[in-house]
Amino acid sequence: MFWEEKIETATRETLNELQLNRLRETLGKLFQKSPFYQNKLKEAGITPDSIHSLDDVRRLPFTTSADLRAQYPDKMNIVPREELFRLHTSSGTTGKPKALFFTRKDIEILANNFARCLTMVGCTKSDIFQNMMTYGLFTGAMMSHYGAEKIGMLAIPAGPGNSERQLMLMQDFGTTVIHLTPSYALYFANFVEKKGLDPANDLSLKIILVGAESYTEETRRKIEKAFGAKVYNCYGLSEMGGPGVGFECSAQNGIHLWEDTYLVEVINPKTLEPLPPGETGELVITSINREAMPIIRYRTGDLTSIIPGPCPCGRTHIRVTRFKGRVDDMIVVKGANIYPQQIERILMLIPGVGRNYLITLHGLDEMLIQVELDAETFDGELRKLENIKNSITTQIRGEVQVKPQVELLPPGSLPVSEGKTKRVIDKRNI
Repeated sequence: MFWEEKIETATRETLNELQLNRLRETLGKLFQKSPFYQNKLKEAGITPDSIHSLDDVRRLPFTTSADLRAQYPDKMNIVPREELFRLHTSSGTTGKPKALFFTRKDIEILANNFARCLTMVGCTKSDIFQNMMTYGLFTGAMMSHYGAEKIGMLAIPAGPGNSERQLMLMQDFGTTVIHLTPSYALYFANFVEKKGLDPANDLSLKIILVGAESYTEETRRKIEKAFGAKVYNCYGLSEMGGPGVGFECSAQNGIHLWEDTYLVEVINPKTLEPLPPGETGELVITSINREAMPIIRYRTGDLTSIIPGPCPCGRTHIRVTRFKGRVDDMIVVKGANIYPQQIERILMLIPGVGRNYLITLHGLDEMLIQVELDAETFDGELRKLENIKNSITTQIRGEVQVKPQVELLPPGSLPVSEGKTKRVIDKRNI
């Protein structure tokens, strides 16, 4: 099923020609209207006429999160104020946010892209879409909401949290598709079970869209098992317009990124050199179809790799692997480089382990892992609990070369955020 079959299955030659033309047009606008990019491009010795192929994108300067904050409030915008249609800001919690501007056409393109995403996982106008992402300055809810309405789905702007209301809406209106964070999906499954209901049989859900947080394949399986529904990975970032920058198709074999809207690279985050398909590095994105605020070679901080070869779904747009976390997610404990997803992957595979965990770094350089168990396991015999604790300790030590302290907790003990859940707290005195 396709929303726009002609563009979704376009040949590589067609896509490349379209991308090159749009890149040149974008650079022409920036060279004329953006003092920020005028300076950066001149320093790099670049003019729009000097871009002859897509390989020349490597000559363009990078843009960082710090650059966007430094241009706050509106120095990245290149259209007259009266042409601006929407303002969003980044979800950053410290200092000035990143102000992100959109014209009416920008919003239309982003909504259309999300409609593609919904269609390729099987959503139709007969579905009921309950959006459990945060509405407001965050882009996560509104762009996906417009995409659902474009298809003709009945959209419920539920917002995050308030699980009682979420459950009521699902039961009363027969919600078939939900959009939320993976951590809240796990929490909500526990909530439904505590109500004496079976999420897999007492709800009408068939499709779950998760995003805004990194998560593992093992966590996906837990969510799918809990709800008896297919879980699809939604990728986006506010700087590029929010959700729908990339999405899994029904084949669930990587995340397609829409190449008529974005140029995609993966680079070595240390050397800044491009990496070939199959090698993990930092995702870099250039917007090539945006009016108000085009961004060149934006360093997303997200770690992934390009998947070579065609996708079974028939779409030709580039695919990347499940995100392995962020460049700045890495923690160093006793000299070992550790990504939280390494720990999550182990925890979610151990029988009896529940749906939430927290890593706390404390003391001189110690790591405490608090793990919720499912209710039946936690109420079981002490010997079984010790076996689980030992298994967690042994497997994590084997994976990251650091022996953690492990604390087993009953379900519902750890906090769950309505937005992005914090998995690591650093309290070290080093």
